[in-house]
Amino acid sequence: MEKGKKQVRLFYCVECEELARKVAAHSELITLQSINWRSFDDGFPNLYINNAEDIRGQHVAFLASFSSPGVIFEQLSVIYALPRLFVASFTLIFPFFPTGSFERMEEEGDVATAFTMARILSNIPISRGGPTSLVIYDIHALQERFYFGDHVLPLFETGIPLLKQRLHQLPVDDKIIVAFPDDGAWKRFHKQLDHFPTVVCTKVREGDKRIVRLKEGNPAGCHVVIVDDLVQSGGTLIECQKVLAAHGAAKVSAYVTHGVFPKRSWERFLHNGSEKAFEYFWITDSCPTTVKAVANKGPFEVLSLAGSIASALQI
Repeated sequence: MEKGKKQVRLFYCVECEELARKVAAHSELITLQSINWRSFDDGFPNLYINNAEDIRGQHVAFLASFSSPGVIFEQLSVIYALPRLFVASFTLIFPFFPTGSFERMEEEGDVATAFTMARILSNIPISRGGPTSLVIYDIHALQERFYFGDHVLPLFETGIPLLKQRLHQLPVDDKIIVAFPDDGAWKRFHKQLDHFPTVVCTKVREGDKRIVRLKEGNPAGCHVVIVDDLVQSGGTLIECQKVLAAHGAAKVSAYVTHGVFPKRSWERFLHNGSEKAFEYFWITDSCPTTVKAVANKGPFEVLSLAGSIASALQI
């Protein structure tokens, strides 16, 4: 074993099996562990952590995906159980924080479910090694770090290095410019991409509609890459692409860390014959169900978080 490095036993939910295998392939120090994910006749989970005694005194991690409310309870049951099995430390890898965009109240009665999720995770039992390390990628709003209690140590990682690596592989004459669909995305990511020229779009209200406009920068003749943390329906990205193309962009691509795409909304972006609104659409594998759905479908390319997760497990 490398000096100063730790052996990690990695458990994972059913959805994350492929990602877990990729993580383990990045390091001989990571060993995959298994859980029997079963259900009783009434639908409630009947779970079993295999070889539970063997993980005593070991560094243990769990790779989670809260892709829908229906899978949260069974995973929480395991997440709450693992630290109590006398493990040396416990790390929860939570690539996508699903309620992150519901982080504020606009009027009395709104429920900020980002805070609810943070409170649930903050009550993970302390292991022998202390508080749980909680690894999250590109959380929607950085102030959400203050939603977590003292029983967890949030570690906020980003998928932007994967994008930068991919952009360096593109032809030199592409003249890459990074575009942000709104001021929020610019605040979130511009410091990580400050060596690229930038374009910033904005949403303005016209009557009952919110229209995307070009706020600053010139995309003419360039390959413009729109960057944001997540995509849902994709409406803003599509409107942003239209504006950039109207201002002379030679090509438009997009990157989001989390391709949520409810109700198969990714279909709006598929290449249709010779028509390519988006040259590339890069996502990470933080949302496993989307990764399976868009496999081998242009313009989508998946940039895997596996190497980054393997590194985070050594922190």
